[in-house]
Amino acid sequence: MILGPTGNAPEALPVLHRETVQPDWIDYNGHMNLAYYVLVFDHATDALQDVVGLDAAYRAATGGSVFVVEAHLTYDSEVHLGEEMRVRPRVMDVDNKRLHLFHEMFAGDDDRLAATNELMILHVDLKSRRAAPFPAPVLAHLERLKAAHGILPKPVQAGRRIIIKKKV
Repeated sequence: MILGPTGNAPEALPVLHRETVQPDWIDYNGHMNLAYYVLVFDHATDALQDVVGLDAAYRAATGGSVFVVEAHLTYDSEVHLGEEMRVRPRVMDVDNKRLHLFHEMFAGDDDRLAATNELMILHVDLKSRRAAPFPAPVLAHLERLKAAHGILPKPVQAGRRIIIKKKV
């Protein structure tokens, strides 16, 4: 098996979201501004919510939703105007109220790793604004995804922290 740049087998993680870099996303450095990476990853998170049953109909019917409570991004290569980005999500862990999600963004004709996004997501009751358990069918779906994704090596970017390593 050939592993991708994050230690994953790309074919084992299907592309869930595609988006193309827009002209107003380009910054003064001539590449996509960092804020738009977050936007694209947010759209990919929404796509995953739709797949597992946390879609607009669910939110309207139940008053349940999710909040991102922690996020970490790595910027691995520049993305330019007109390039297509492809996001592959991976469920790292899940419990009855929390989802640990890891996205990989690939870009361009060369399918290079452009960025990663690691999230801790909390299921909430929008009326009380408090954490609430995932519905059983949603939790079961997320657990199946975790099991399927769990056979892959942990991405090298997962769990990283920001630090300047001191020379000894």
